[in-house]
Amino acid sequence: MIKRPKLLDRWLCRELIGPLLFGVALFTLLLLTGGAVLELVRKVVEKGLPVLPALQVLFLRLPGFLVYALPMAMLLGTLLTYSKLSSTNELIALRSIGVPAWRYVLPAVAFGLLFSLCSYAISDMVVPSSNRTSTVLLQTSLGKTISNRTGENIIYPHFDRVAQGNGERRHSLAQLFYAKQVENNNLQGVTILDFSRPEMLQVIQAEEARYDNNQGVWLFLNGHTTSLNKDGGYRFRATFDEQVYPIGDGPLRLSRLPVDAQNMTVAQTMATGRIFAEAGDWKQARKLQVRFQEKFSVPTACLVFGFIGASIGALPSARSSRTKGFGISLMVIFAYYVLSFIFSSFGVQGTLPPLLAAWTPVAIGMTSGAVLLGRASR
Repeated sequence: MIKRPKLLDRWLCRELIGPLLFGVALFTLLLLTGGAVLELVRKVVEKGLPVLPALQVLFLRLPGFLVYALPMAMLLGTLLTYSKLSSTNELIALRSIGVPAWRYVLPAVAFGLLFSLCSYAISDMVVPSSNRTSTVLLQTSLGKTISNRTGENIIYPHFDRVAQGNGERRHSLAQLFYAKQVENNNLQGVTILDFSRPEMLQVIQAEEARYDNNQGVWLFLNGHTTSLNKDGGYRFRATFDEQVYPIGDGPLRLSRLPVDAQNMTVAQTMATGRIFAEAGDWKQARKLQVRFQEKFSVPTACLVFGFIGASIGALPSARSSRTKGFGISLMVIFAYYVLSFIFSSFGVQGTLPPLLAAWTPVAIGMTSGAVLLGRASR
């Protein structure tokens, strides 16, 4: 049998719902207007984009903006709710009968956790497909061909220990693989720059490349190989009907994934990180590891903002109107995301491990909320 929430929790939840819905509507509208509406209106006026597809694109982009609107709404909603309760002395009345501050902040934390789960679900299960669909719809409505990393312009760098002119071997770029497009798992218009031989650059070009899963090699068809000296001097050129090249299936796997980590699911982010790790591109692999952690830490901002907003609002000195609450929310949001950007950059550069880079802002935010809640308990 499900235990019914206590009267205190039911009362606080009713107080929170209105401001939270107001915050979701407000920030979604602001983000949508600044990020999509103006762009689409310009395309309707200047490029003749039909109104109906423009509205469909706007609707498809809504989930992506909702992911960022939810934590902002959580901060504003909790701040307004608890500031109102503080200004009407209702929180003082609760403390006078022995209710600790953490107890009446608990419903805000519960809402923050719920919003975090919703944000994660939307960003992983809805946003990648809706963004892709909106891009295709927009391009086709404007009469353009669909161009994306999953089907065209695949660039795959392969790193290895490469012999240098002085005989030493260093970890550096060994091959740079480029394919113009993918058709039926075959790569078309392939070019490889091979830097693995000292004092020589080899350029391999082929009309088509097929991957042999049994042997783990590429079969290049109808192409030519050109060898150049490091100083640009010409060595030789040879044509071929077929040529085997061992570089692994990384280019083919990479061609099936989105180019932007924001449009990847958690599984795709992991897969892309493994591809770059196998290729020896540690910088890209590290970046994808940071993005993987951020797939979880970014939605957790709802929990952080809910805790901070409730703690600020519960301070005895809190008397925030909607205008003042909005201003405080913007300052906290700005500070948090600047902090997140800084730590994310540290993670990509390798200064911090990916786990610390993604979760340190969350830890700082929760610690700040705990400090504020301690002040509210006095």
